[in-house]
Amino acid sequence: MLRDATEADKEKILVWRNHPRVRETHFLMRVITPQEHEGWWATVLAGTRRALIYERSGVPAGVVHFGKFDPAESSAHWGFFLDIDSLEPAGDLLPAWLELEREAIDYAFDTLGLVVLRGETLVHNTVVRQLHRRFGFTESPVFARDVEGIRQEAVVTELTAADHRRRGARSRVR
Repeated sequence: MLRDATEADKEKILVWRNHPRVRETHFLMRVITPQEHEGWWATVLAGTRRALIYERSGVPAGVVHFGKFDPAESSAHWGFFLDIDSLEPAGDLLPAWLELEREAIDYAFDTLGLVVLRGETLVHNTVVRQLHRRFGFTESPVFARDVEGIRQEAVVTELTAADHRRRGARSRVR
């Protein structure tokens, strides 16, 4: 289940984001400071970004966020991460990834009314790239970006609402 993130979730989100295995999958791989997190949270409160908490069996277990909204093409970028320390020992990490991705895609197209959903994934993050392909995302050619002096290779992943419906993703991806 997805629900709007609240002030009470803010600290959990920072802890999840700063997990070493989550950091290694993001362009900014260093620890996010509380002050930087406050700045990110301010974008949520201002409405320029939407943050949703993913709950598994009624327990907060991750976050999905949408930003870079482009009203002209009805698109947005998204990202997500999970509470690895709670999900992995219970054997719930992969099922949670699948469920969160399915729910986030449905939310993007059915609730936000997007026509195009995009993300950026580091090339070395093969597990997430495979997961996105499983849900019908296509990839751009590899591009490079420098973040804080570190060169990162990535791809843009993209899924359209039309392709999502055409694939029947809700019924085939489980």
